[in-house]
Amino acid sequence: MSKPFASKRSIKTAFILGAGLGTRLRPLTDHCPKPLLPLGGRPMITYAMEHLRRAGIERFIVNTHHCAQVYAETFPRREWRGVPIVFRHEPTLLDTGGGIKNIEDLLVEGEPLLVYNGDVLTDMPLQDLMERHFQAGAPATLALRSDGHPRNVNLDAEGYVCDLRHTLGHDGVRSCLFTGVYIVEKSLLAGIAPGIKQDIIPVFVAMIRTRPRAVAGAVIDTGHWSDVGSPAIYRALQDL
Repeated sequence: MSKPFASKRSIKTAFILGAGLGTRLRPLTDHCPKPLLPLGGRPMITYAMEHLRRAGIERFIVNTHHCAQVYAETFPRREWRGVPIVFRHEPTLLDTGGGIKNIEDLLVEGEPLLVYNGDVLTDMPLQDLMERHFQAGAPATLALRSDGHPRNVNLDAEGYVCDLRHTLGHDGVRSCLFTGVYIVEKSLLAGIAPGIKQDIIPVFVAMIRTRPRAVAGAVIDTGHWSDVGSPAIYRALQDL
């Protein structure tokens, strides 16, 4: 059994994934990164930033690719409400795992990283995710929901992930929705090659295949969660 990380550890850095092409929201994203589309009179990404700021995050890292100059125009002071923003450009898209590997040099040794999809809107309690991560002692912890689709993250009886996307054939005891919010230890990045496009999910699957309890689950049904994945969802959220 893995030894739990010390409960006094904290998470001060969040990586917001902002480099995607936003193809599902074209033509709205033809000249604007998806996380910068306006919602309620402000860029969508600022809802994630405010959520993270209130959870104690003290630094944002945002990867960029499509229309990267719009990020510079939107955040000319490289900060949001006093929290500094570090932009890391990807000339070639690296996907989620490759994107995290690409910021490895910016991370503090021994400090976990909170990763947050830039097109997610949620107010679920991030403290619950953090507490589960420190309690579970796993290199990664995923924020999950009981409802919604696709529910393709399977948990075992102790709340550890035993399968993702039905890759390993382990049904577990319950299936959940992955929210796109998770915590990883810097040590996890040793298994990702630099400069290579890599989805983070196969990385998690490989970890689960070789050792039990490599990825923990935190089922958080409190609060709102939405993935802005279509023009219809985007329009429905305009009343924020």
